[in-house]
Amino acid sequence: MTMGKKSKAASLAAVIVAAAASLTLSAGPASARSGGTHAPASAQPGGTQAAVFVQTDGVNGNAVVAYRRTADGQLHRSGVYPTGGSGGVLDGSAVDHLASQGSLTYDRTHGLLYAVNAGSDTVTVFSVDGDKPVRRQIVSSGGDFPVSVAVHGDLVYVLNALGGGSVQGFRNVHGSLVKVPSWHRSLGLDPAATPQFTHTPGQLAFNPNGRALVVTTKAGANTIDVFAVSRNGIAASPVVTATPGAVPFGFTFDAHGRLVVTEAGTNSVATFTIRGDLKLTKVAQVATGQVATCWIVRDGAHVYASNAGSGTLSGLHVSRDGTLHSIGTTTTGPGTVDADVSSDGRFLYVQTGRAGGVDEYRVNGDGSLTHVGSVVVPDAVGGEGIAAS
Repeated sequence: MTMGKKSKAASLAAVIVAAAASLTLSAGPASARSGGTHAPASAQPGGTQAAVFVQTDGVNGNAVVAYRRTADGQLHRSGVYPTGGSGGVLDGSAVDHLASQGSLTYDRTHGLLYAVNAGSDTVTVFSVDGDKPVRRQIVSSGGDFPVSVAVHGDLVYVLNALGGGSVQGFRNVHGSLVKVPSWHRSLGLDPAATPQFTHTPGQLAFNPNGRALVVTTKAGANTIDVFAVSRNGIAASPVVTATPGAVPFGFTFDAHGRLVVTEAGTNSVATFTIRGDLKLTKVAQVATGQVATCWIVRDGAHVYASNAGSGTLSGLHVSRDGTLHSIGTTTTGPGTVDADVSSDGRFLYVQTGRAGGVDEYRVNGDGSLTHVGSVVVPDAVGGEGIAAS
C-alpha cells in the first residue's frame, strides 16, 4: 500500500472512531416497554418458540444471550449461555470489537448456532431448542481471531481476521464440526497493517446456490474475493475483484442472487452480479449520506444498512434489475452494528454497540420501520453477533 493509500485509510479510521465516540447514550429511540401484561409469545410453524440470540463478545468470557420473541416483536430475556471461550477486541475499534458481520450464525436447517470466540481462536457449536441453546462443541477456528461463519448444507467455513486473514473449512457431521485441513486458505493481507479494525477482513458467506464463497477484505486490500466451491472444498485461490477506496465490509444477496455490499470508504451500498467466471460486475451504487456504513441485512425486496457513526439504519429497495432506491433513514441507539431479520420477515433486530443493546423494529409493508422496543444485553458493550429464528 502506498503512503497516500495509508493516509486515506487512517483518515477513514479516524472519522469512524471519532463519529462513534461522539454519540451519546440518549441519541436512540426510547424503549417501547412500559411494564404490565406482555403480548403472547410468538411461535414458528410447528410450535417452535421464536427467538433472537445475541453474542456478548466478552473478553473475560463470551456468552450468547437468548431472548424469546413475543407476537408484537418485543424481546424478553430467557437465559445467558457461556460459549466456553473469550471474545476479542481489534485495535482501533469503538462500538464494533470484531469489525465483522456474521460472527453469530444460525443454521436453520440443522438447528445449530455457531458463535466465534475471537480471543480464544475457537468456535462454539450450540444446538437450539426453541429459545434455549445447548452447548455441544468447542473447536479450533483454524486461524487467528475468528470473526465470521458461513453455512451451506453440511459445509461450514470460518473467517479468521488476524495473521493476514484466513479461511478454514469444516464439514458438519451429525451436528459436530470436523475440520478439513486441506480446506484452509490464506488471504495474504498485511498482518501488520493498522488500525486492525479497518484492515482485517469483514465477512464471508456462501452465495444462494452454494457454488461460491465470498470474502470482503475492507481496507486490508479493498477487494471482494470469490472462491469456487465444490464438495471437495474451495478453490486454491479466489477470483479477486478490486474495489479501490470502497472498503467493502458487510454483504447480503438479493432475490436474484446478486451481491449487495456496504462500502464503508464511500458510505454507500452497491449491487454486483457474480459472473460465470466469478468476477463481479457492478450494477448500481447509492450513497447513504450517513457515517460508517458497514453492515447490511435483507428482508424481501428491501435491505437495511447499519451506519455505526450516525446511529441510523438506511433502508433501500432493491429493484428486479438490481438498482437501489432509498426508502428512508431510521434512528437507532448509538453505534449501529450487526442486524438480523426474523424468519417470517416481520421484525428487524439491530445491535447498538455503544450501550450493548438491541433495538427492535416492525417491518411495514412499504419497508419502513416502526420501533417497538429496546433491550440492554448484559456485558455486551462493543459486542457483535446477532441471529434471529
